[in-house]
Amino acid sequence: MLRLLVAFAFATILTAPGFAEEAVPQTKTQIELTFAPLVKKAAPAVVNVFTRTVVKERPMSPFFDDPFFQQFFGQQQPRERVQNSLGSGVIVRPDGLIVTNNHVIAKADEIRVVLSDGREFPAQVIAADEKFDIGILKIETKGEALPTLELKDSDDINVGDLVLAIGNPFGVGQTVTMGIVSALARTNIGVGDYGYYIQTDAAINPGNSGGALVGTDGKLVGINTAIYSKTGGSIGIGFAIPSNMVARIIDAEATGAKLVQPWIGVSGEALTADIAVSMGLPHPGGVVVQQVYPLGPSDRAGVQPGDVIVGVNGRNVGDPGGLRFRLATQKVGGTASLNVIRRGKELDLPVKLIEAPEVPARDETELKGEQPLNGAVVVNLSPAVSDELGTGEWKGVAISKIRRGSYPDKIGLEPGDLLIKINGKDVYTVDEVVAALAVPVDDWSLTVSRNGQTKTIEVH
Repeated sequence: MLRLLVAFAFATILTAPGFAEEAVPQTKTQIELTFAPLVKKAAPAVVNVFTRTVVKERPMSPFFDDPFFQQFFGQQQPRERVQNSLGSGVIVRPDGLIVTNNHVIAKADEIRVVLSDGREFPAQVIAADEKFDIGILKIETKGEALPTLELKDSDDINVGDLVLAIGNPFGVGQTVTMGIVSALARTNIGVGDYGYYIQTDAAINPGNSGGALVGTDGKLVGINTAIYSKTGGSIGIGFAIPSNMVARIIDAEATGAKLVQPWIGVSGEALTADIAVSMGLPHPGGVVVQQVYPLGPSDRAGVQPGDVIVGVNGRNVGDPGGLRFRLATQKVGGTASLNVIRRGKELDLPVKLIEAPEVPARDETELKGEQPLNGAVVVNLSPAVSDELGTGEWKGVAISKIRRGSYPDKIGLEPGDLLIKINGKDVYTVDEVVAALAVPVDDWSLTVSRNGQTKTIEVH
């Protein structure tokens, strides 16, 4: 009786004006529709991923590093501790090619994959991309064709679509949860460098990472990657890497090619509400071009500073993260149409997609000696290095690495920071940095830039 009352209530709402085009459950059979056939088809392609990592721990006391104590106690060897972790994965090719998250398999000494029928296989890492948080595994099937999930065009999904999350949360075994697509094109959530995530309220918990987000057509919509949570458990805010990005990485692996991100030679900032008002635009959303690389692809296509990029190939771009994602799903050597607004006029500018040039040479150098940057590695900036470090600048000198525990680490410097001045002198190349640090002084002054903010650090 309760089911019939619920059905009547939904029928009353959904047959109101504005809902007439939707199909409404009319019978008990329709109300009792189930996802079981869909799950039965999709679940065998979702696997559990178990990793084993040997972690070396140094002795707790710093005295054991002192030569005086080593005379009496000997040199203490690091202790080894085995760290186990779990995640999920999706079989995307019948020969045993599996997609998971990079953070599931990163630094693992041993990886094992368990199929839904309980069979267990050792896995080999074929590719791992930290920027996209995607890892590709391969298991040896000895000619057996495994069940797979077909990838869906993630641009075809909409907010409100039903989705299923399949994975192995907390190691309890394969689990299916249901929800909807809560939002699209989520960026700046702190996961990966090319974040452009599908948000869902389908329950995703630790262990679901690398598992499948499946649409009601049984196709793979995305790879479950992260959750927003203050407790470690699901609160209904989960994120998945769109299948179009997954397809791009699989395609690169299948052809044996290195995954190279297309570069068009522009940098800019998000079109906020305030900027939109100042430019006389009706609403925010897009990328305001600030710099155009001379003789780069965008320059040759006619892009100008002040243009607002609102789409790529007709697909909306909401901010710089969205622009990076749209370009990342394209192949180097092709052409993309930039959808641009210039002084209120809409333009479509064809731009060539090329690999970011590495000019000048990076000249990667580790800094040593009695100076405050001892332990930092610096490089000459170029479009290629800028893309790697996410600096947004094409000229100058950047820190690419910092040795843990070094002085640069202690004073808060980070990879991606730009060196602007040393002791008041401008530095533009690695050679100039080395020369400036070679001059002995009692007090040091370092001017650095991070995310457009410049600060000076005094070292005495």
